[in-house]
Amino acid sequence: MLVIIGSIALLIASIIAVVGVLSNAGAGHPLSPFSVLGYHVTGSTGALFLFGIVVGAVALLSLGALVTGALRSAARTQETRRADARFRRETAFINRGRDDRLEHRGNAERPTTW
Repeated sequence: MLVIIGSIALLIASIIAVVGVLSNAGAGHPLSPFSVLGYHVTGSTGALFLFGIVVGAVALLSLGALVTGALRSAARTQETRRADARFRRETAFINRGRDDRLEHRGNAERPTTW
């Protein structure tokens, strides 16, 4: 269900982006020149809107990669903790069995006094 809602939202956002770029293109919508990080931006407001879409998409992909990496790291940490706990339980079980055998052997070697 969530995938369907996300797909519909993506389709609507894409349609709005295309309409926004096409309706603000041409000589009727000039953009006063300005610079960003030494790059002089000229053209129409539709071009500026398109640049904004590209920058937003790159930011969204970067954020997605960051979240995915964090989730994988958390999953690995959790799996390591589970393996450590399992190892400790197994070690305690083995040690308890060894201690029982040693105690049983020690009792068998002791002479019984009447």
